Amino acid sequence: MAERIVNGFKRLFEVRLLHHYWLDDGSTLFDSLPENRKTKLLLTYDSRSFITVKPTPSTANKLKAYRAVFNNTAPGFVVAIPKSVKIPDNELFSFVISIIDADFYKYTSLTFLNRKIYEIYYAPENKIIRYKENVPVFSNLTGVSRGVNPDKSLFLSKEIPGSSVSDKVEFLNITGNALFQLTSSQPGAAKVKLSNVAANMPVFVHQNDSPAIIPPVGLTGNPAKGVLLSSEIPDNVFGIVNIAVANSLNSDYSCTSAGVAKDVCPVFQIRFKNRLAFWKYLNKNNGTPISESSTSLPLTYNGNAGVKKKPGESGIKVQFEGNDPTLRIEKVYTEIFD
Repeated sequence: MAERIVNGFKRLFEVRLLHHYWLDDGSTLFDSLPENRKTKLLLTYDSRSFITVKPTPSTANKLKAYRAVFNNTAPGFVVAIPKSVKIPDNELFSFVISIIDADFYKYTSLTFLNRKIYEIYYAPENKIIRYKENVPVFSNLTGVSRGVNPDKSLFLSKEIPGSSVSDKVEFLNITGNALFQLTSSQPGAAKVKLSNVAANMPVFVHQNDSPAIIPPVGLTGNPAKGVLLSSEIPDNVFGIVNIAVANSLNSDYSCTSAGVAKDVCPVFQIRFKNRLAFWKYLNKNNGTPISESSTSLPLTYNGNAGVKKKPGESGIKVQFEGNDPTLRIEKVYTEIFD
């Protein structure tokens, strides 16, 4: 699956952007599929159809200085560097994720979150400070792994948190040993159990991947979570990937050994979870309701999680609680005309 780089270069690291809408097979998680089926799905998978990744301007300059190569690949992106080049342990490379497929927001979990841009005047420095809320930041300094070597998976998401009274629809939580996802917002949120053992599941992108914003002293009105926009981080940012060359606490997450690229580079993963929705069947001639699934079902390109015609990637709707000024989402559904 990975692209090969030769001519005196070694891979410094690889990041795989894997989306379960494209990789799950109906209700079967990609990771649980037979190896031959996983291989077949990966051969047809191309993250470049819905995502772009670019180095920030300062990272592009660093890569040039190190004579390194950045390549977008079908599963994500890779950085390679000449074998003899040494990199300081404190070096950091940053990359911006942007979305190029509008349907991504329909079939991807957690995309109901607001991503508003805030422009706030900061009097002490006589300037406008700009933030974008709910932008995840993925890092090999804060990511968590699953499994053990040689089959350990290195995720760039933080550990999935426990539940909270303020959780919103599609938030993930670990309760006890189990992994849950909310199908409506708190209070009184409904949820589905994704696995009895969270440690056996991928670390999906989740709500705590967006960092808390710490504004300068005296600034008010900023969002609680997100990132600072700048010449490095554009307005259309969906996420940021920060890769530190060395992780002093976990060598598996380090990209170098004694300052040079490892013989076997780390392969990091970002896992986008596909959306769950109730499937509502309507008469194709007059739109009258026919039936509805009894539980939320996953949206997938491959396979069919239901027993009837499956929905397309569009047509996702939300049902708000009546007379609720906070617009609490009590159901996510998709309409299928049959």
